[in-house]
Amino acid sequence: MIARYSLTTRLTVFFTLASGLVLVGLGTLVAISIDRHFVELDRDALRDKIHLTREVIGKSTSPEDLKMRLDDVLHSHEGLFVSVFRDKDPLYATTGFQFPQDLIAQTQKARLGVASWQTNDREYRGMSESVSMPGASQAPLQIWVALDIAHHKHFMQGLIRVLVGYVALATLVAGILGWWAAKNGLAPLRTMRSRAMAITAQRLDDRMPTQEFPVEMADLATTLNEMLRRLKEEFDRLSEFSSDLAHELRTPINNLMTQTQVTLSQPRSCGEYQDILASNAEEYQRLARMVADMLFLAKADHGLILPSTEKIAVHDEAQALFDFYEALAEEKQVGLQLIGAAEITGDRLMLRRALSNLLSNAIRYTPPGEQVVVDIQGDVHGTTVDVVNTGPSIDAQMIPRLFDRFFRADKSRKQLDSDGAGLGLSITQAIVHAHRGRISVSSADGRTCFSMYFPSAQTIGKHFTTNA
Repeated sequence: MIARYSLTTRLTVFFTLASGLVLVGLGTLVAISIDRHFVELDRDALRDKIHLTREVIGKSTSPEDLKMRLDDVLHSHEGLFVSVFRDKDPLYATTGFQFPQDLIAQTQKARLGVASWQTNDREYRGMSESVSMPGASQAPLQIWVALDIAHHKHFMQGLIRVLVGYVALATLVAGILGWWAAKNGLAPLRTMRSRAMAITAQRLDDRMPTQEFPVEMADLATTLNEMLRRLKEEFDRLSEFSSDLAHELRTPINNLMTQTQVTLSQPRSCGEYQDILASNAEEYQRLARMVADMLFLAKADHGLILPSTEKIAVHDEAQALFDFYEALAEEKQVGLQLIGAAEITGDRLMLRRALSNLLSNAIRYTPPGEQVVVDIQGDVHGTTVDVVNTGPSIDAQMIPRLFDRFFRADKSRKQLDSDGAGLGLSITQAIVHAHRGRISVSSADGRTCFSMYFPSAQTIGKHFTTNA
């Protein structure tokens, strides 16, 4: 239920309750301490009165003399009550006052300290002591002395009323101050909220002013700024991707529309219609490949491409691709060289597709007379497949975006004989990631190297065990 209230309300309630509990505890401690202090004062007073009574008893010569002397003493001590017993026989008792019989009986069995009791809505505190008269052969006297402590109780009642009133008022003030502190302390959060509400798709460049927030909220503001930065990058990539996708789809669609409109503009022969349909079929195939590639990448983004697990000899797959691209390489006067051998566990068709994308790009951009090298190196940790070619270097600023969809590092590198849509490297990266691997690229001094790393099954198992 409390989760429905605002943070300011919750902090105010918690602060008020904490302050109230502390004040109640402090007030209780004060009341108990004062009450104990009164008990100590009464104990000292009772001891003095017992001492005074003993002196009176010591000076008395007979019970009548004792009664007369004690009456004189008690007359000047208001609120003092005395009783003197020998065994169970009372020798003296203050007129109109009687000590409780149960206290007298307990005193005869064991010595008691200060005792308190209530009679007729009056509260008393008393003490007893046994006195042996010097040279007397009779039983010792039992002296009971009591004080009326009504004035203490009246003081305590007034003190408790004052403490209750103070605690209530102080708790209310603490609650108001807590609300003010919480409201002002959470002001940066409201500022952050207002700034966040102002951020839209057109204003992703706005950032939280971290220097204006307290230290506790500066980290949150920094995290939000980092999130906005990532969103801005992804939004820009998505916008660029949408634009590139529209551009790539527009070309074959325009070709189809133009050819169809020209064909329908006048009667054609059967052979001409067949040529037009064959040309249209090529454009349809290009569109079908693009849609299939986009579907593959969409599945990869959601982790839906699960490679099968079989032992794959990478050397054999690379050699099969060399045989396939041999004619193209000879046409471009490019040599093919295969180095090393290793095995990986994964999907054979997906691996061949990734290696084919890299190999076709390398052949396309390698100058005549140069070589494309596929270097395979493996160990207990995993397998590395490098596809190296010579030719124009890729701008270092463009390398981080090479695997973006529809991205081309250099428009001049787009060959006229290529029907690719700029999705090959994106698909290759998705395949490598599906195998828990990684792909990187380096290009400098006329040498470009695409490197794919596939971890071994043991390495992947250890990785998941460590994460678990």
